[in-house]
Formats: sequence, structure tokens, C-alpha cells
Amino acid sequence: MSLTTALTYALPHRLLSSMARSLAYSDDPRVSRWLIDTVTRKFNVNLDEAANPDPRSYATFNQFFTRALKPGARAADADPRSLVMPADGRISQLGRIEAGRIFQAKGQSFTAAELLGSDEDAKPYNDGLYATVYLSPRDYHRVHMPWTGTLRETVHVPGRLFSVGPAAVNGVPRLFARNERLVCHFDTSFGPMVSVMVGALLVSGVETVWSGEEIPAYGDRITRKDYRGQGIKLERFAEMARFNYGSTVIVLLPPGVADFAPQLGAESPVQLGQALAKLR
Repeated sequence: MSLTTALTYALPHRLLSSMARSLAYSDDPRVSRWLIDTVTRKFNVNLDEAANPDPRSYATFNQFFTRALKPGARAADADPRSLVMPADGRISQLGRIEAGRIFQAKGQSFTAAELLGSDEDAKPYNDGLYATVYLSPRDYHRVHMPWTGTLRETVHVPGRLFSVGPAAVNGVPRLFARNERLVCHFDTSFGPMVSVMVGALLVSGVETVWSGEEIPAYGDRITRKDYRGQGIKLERFAEMARFNYGSTVIVLLPPGVADFAPQLGAESPVQLGQALAKLR
């Protein structure tokens, strides 16, 4: 474990994230322009893809960070049997959930039950598939639907806010099952599907298209919201949620319904809409 990662154990995660949030939402032009210019330069952000490419027109850094893409910048895979990639970024890991466990990095794993906050919720995904997609600061930060689904329930699972960068993923045991997260359960034509929005240090805001901001407020206990019967149906490739300043999304699929696109593997750079998996 790197010294920087080790030090994060002692940091006041929520306090630092709250302070970063204040900066991200500041409408002081000196603050917002400095943050936007710094991130654009440091991470080589491609503003040509943005619906609004003028960095000076964003009133806050968060508006810039959650910017929309211009029409046609991304498209859903042409094969109607393809589940599509939920976000821009990089595959951290993907594979099969073996003995209930999800691989995180060499020597590190966690259980699906830990991730979802429930043994019962994890049962449909025994021997199923998982894909973990890391969004870096340069990426488009909205998360979309891999497949058409009807929202059944969300589960806000409280936790820490470790960094989700490569060093932390390699060094912090059970990282994604420890960080604060919003678990989104959907019913689809092939069965259940889960998208998990994982918060991180300084990047802990999660907002959904159906209810607005979910994190913060930070939780002190697991909180469930039942959406059955409300008819919240989101189409394949439609926007589902966004990170108010970045992080990681994990998709779980039940066993026997799909196979991952063969070109995908750990560290693969990915774009929203490309093929994630194909239904059998």
C-alpha cells in the first residue's frame, strides 16, 4: 500500500468531501474558473464533445463537471442484443461472480452481498457477471442504462469515502464495499439488473434522474426506497444518474443471460454506448 493510500485511512473523509463540494458548487468566478482551468489542463479534457464547449459559460465547477455531451457524440451499439457501456472511463475489472465474490485487484475481493448491503439482494447474482467502470476526472460523468429496465428499489449504503484511483483499488481491502454508494435495482426483460454508484474521496455526490440528489446527505444506516408500481422505466442508453464530481459504477447481471464483449478486459478504455455484453 502506498503512503498516500495509507494516510487516507486517517483522513476525515466526509468533512473533506463536504469542503470540496462547497468549492465545486461555488459561483464565485475566481473559484470556478480556476477549478475548471486546472482540471481541463491537467486531465486534457476534450470540450469539443460537450454540448456547451465554452468553459467560461459554466457558473460553477459542478456544472462543468456534469456537462452534457453534444448530440451524436455517443451512440448505442447497433446490435439490439447488446447491453451498452454505462459510462465513459476505463474497465477496472470485469468477470464472473465466483462463490459470491467480486474481484477488485490482485489479492483483493469483496462479496456481492457486502456491495449490495444484503445477502438476499445478492442471491440472483450468484455466478453472474460484474463490470466495474472507473470514471477519471477527464470523463463524461453521467451514467446511462445498459439495458431497458423498470426501477424497483434503491438502497443507500453508508460508508467511507476512500479514493477509487488505481493505487487505492490495489491497496484498500474491499474498497467498493466500504465506500458510500447508491444501489439501483432494475427489472428487465432478462431478469434483475443492478447499477451501483460508488462514491469516493472528494467525489461523493450522486444524483438520479428520478429523484435528484441522493448523496449527500451522507447516511448512518442502510436506507431503502421502494419504487415498485411507480412505472419508472428507463430505456437502454438513457441517462440514469450522474456523479457530482466523479467515481465508479458497477453493473451486476444474473447468470446465464449474457456474455461480455470479447475485446473487453481490465484496464480497457471504454466509451458510453459501446457494447458491454451481448444477450444469449
